[in-house]
Amino acid sequence: MESGGKHSYLIGQTEVAARPLETALYLVATPIGNLADITLRALETLAAADILACEDTRVSRVLLERYGIRRRTTAYHEHNAAEAGPKLIAALEAGKSVALISDAGTPLVSDPGYRLVGEALEKGIRVVPVPGASAALAALTASGLPSDTFLFAGFLPVKTGQRKARLEELRAVPATLIFYESPRRLSEALDAMADALGGGRAAAVGRELTKAFEEMRTGTLAALAAHYAAADTPKGEIVVCVGPPLPVEQTAGDVDALLASLARDMPASKAAAEAAKMTGQPKQALYRRLLELKDDAGG
Repeated sequence: MESGGKHSYLIGQTEVAARPLETALYLVATPIGNLADITLRALETLAAADILACEDTRVSRVLLERYGIRRRTTAYHEHNAAEAGPKLIAALEAGKSVALISDAGTPLVSDPGYRLVGEALEKGIRVVPVPGASAALAALTASGLPSDTFLFAGFLPVKTGQRKARLEELRAVPATLIFYESPRRLSEALDAMADALGGGRAAAVGRELTKAFEEMRTGTLAALAAHYAAADTPKGEIVVCVGPPLPVEQTAGDVDALLASLARDMPASKAAAEAAKMTGQPKQALYRRLLELKDDAGG
């Protein structure tokens, strides 16, 4: 809202005047669910900026109204970036301040905006991060998985072959992996992760983080894949964290012996799946090795 010509925001029932901003592109993190997770600095920035650019103005309106920020907003998203981006850059070059927010969380993290930031930096325009909520970090800290080294991998490809190839690229990365996933594809994605990364790897699925029905479910990738295969399609935003590769304690000979033993009592595909659960190694790699052993044995 505006008071005496000055932009302001509400903390409880108290109206607070927002100080003027210097010319810059401000990247403002917003809550991922619980509106109380906004920072005081973010509120002041949203209230004071000359231009407020939102991924979805309807979504952002809920947050702005909650804190009494009565501002006109402009849309900036992946579908209009080519048109809206130059206008925002022009405003910045004219000395205006621009605040950029996504639907939830930190801008540019699986959200549009990186092209705008790149263009601003190329033109010598200051870019200011206003940090706050992030679904990826919220899930990581609550997952119980190693957090000293992690890799945010965003959304996996939808197509099966591309998803498999991407997971193969990530299989040996010595870090906790963080993915965003659609509720509709969660079961399929977990099954693909178990196959490519190893069903024995520790993992966690975070759902509806910071909201009323927040859930963190932990277990091995194989166990989580089995759970969500049998459960109803979950609701809400999903974050999947996968622990680093398991230590390889078995020698190649040990693994070959295990595969040969399992293959005597079950089909090759099932033997590879069981070996993956026991060793934490990828099922497809074990299946290929089993076929090589069969060829070497002449059968």
